[in-house]
Amino acid sequence: MIILGTHIWVWWVHGDEKLSSELKDHIRMHEADGLGVSDISSWEVAKLVERGRLILPLPVGEWLQQASTEPGVTLIPLSPRIAAESTQLPGLFHRDPADQIIVATARVLGCPLVTLDSKIRDYPYVVTDLNVS
Repeated sequence: MIILGTHIWVWWVHGDEKLSSELKDHIRMHEADGLGVSDISSWEVAKLVERGRLILPLPVGEWLQQASTEPGVTLIPLSPRIAAESTQLPGLFHRDPADQIIVATARVLGCPLVTLDSKIRDYPYVVTDLNVS
């Protein structure tokens, strides 16, 4: 399984051109193994819509329902272990709680995180797919 960052999940569902063909192929290659999406990504999408920073083709609730059932997508619940890990990340990591939970999810599950977010990619305590952009 790989974990998709929120922006990657949104772009994947929409077939957005912001995803390189290499990254699209990489995600497709992992569909059968699972495309993990942290539950916090649903909240993050809803907040982006609320703030007018993301426009979806459907009401946010409908979009979230459909996006969570895309082939290979598995929503990863916020477990007590992930919650605790998100508050105890080693080293210096930025203070965005959604990113902390997404990173903790990848760490707890031992899965690589697919993201283009440089703050996460530069964080040495989470495995990212650095060769894919």
